[in-house]
Amino acid sequence: MTRTGIGPVAVLGLGAMGAGLATRLLDEGIQVRVWNRTADRTAPLADAGAHVAADPADAVAGTSAAICAVADGEALGSVLHGPGGVLAEGPYPGLLLCASTVAPEEVVQIAGDLPQILDMGMLGNRDHARDGELRLFVGGDKQVFEAAGPLLRTLGKEVVHLGALGSGMRMKLLLNLLMGIEVQALAEATELAGACGLDRQQVLKTIAGSGFASPVMAFKSRRLASARFDDPDFRLRLMAKDLMLATKQAAAVGLSLPLATAAAETHVRATEQGLGDQDCAAVTRALAPKPGTDK
Repeated sequence: MTRTGIGPVAVLGLGAMGAGLATRLLDEGIQVRVWNRTADRTAPLADAGAHVAADPADAVAGTSAAICAVADGEALGSVLHGPGGVLAEGPYPGLLLCASTVAPEEVVQIAGDLPQILDMGMLGNRDHARDGELRLFVGGDKQVFEAAGPLLRTLGKEVVHLGALGSGMRMKLLLNLLMGIEVQALAEATELAGACGLDRQQVLKTIAGSGFASPVMAFKSRRLASARFDDPDFRLRLMAKDLMLATKQAAAVGLSLPLATAAAETHVRATEQGLGDQDCAAVTRALAPKPGTDK
């Protein structure tokens, strides 16, 4: 047990957010065991003092908690039930924080094999994760949530319990729905400006100072201004996945979400065009006029 009172923690999945969470824990003096499907991402954390595990089962051995931050439901299922998975040799007795953005129903389905599980929607970027500045929206049993308090407060500056398991994922999908629509709206305005002969840089500057731009628009406008979409803050294919999940949630309760549906279709099309691993602001490239189109 460390000075924080938090025992060893496993971090499964070292994308932008997972790596940030692992770094935060190490900076707080907590023992960390990490695993990632592609081993090259483990090197910086190994240099910082993390133990690199051979597989998820090895990663969670001897830990009091595990944080799963993989890309989607398929990856989550593999980490838990696949060869060398967390549950390969029986129930995991520690706390599992599901930080992967998946369908709420998928979190509920895996709960039977996990005596302590919470789903944790995260608001923030990799820098917030690294610095403990995330806002966390958590679903699950209230007693499990309260017991997890020290770990959750280490990871986030604001921690909110929303209710039953799956609530954290629902909140995360709502937030990403808003972000996807806003970034696409900014991209559409910028593309229209360029097609009409306006200076894109001036248009972006004007929008930023107009009062119409949300913080996420202001943040993503820098991507659009530079047209640099590599080294993504949020991959476009993951935004496509989350928008699709949000529209499926709406359909399940009988709601029509025209804006979310349109945004989901655009992001799926952009992913199919090979933009999936670029920043989500690259959705603008799926909106550009086709060659030969009259302007």
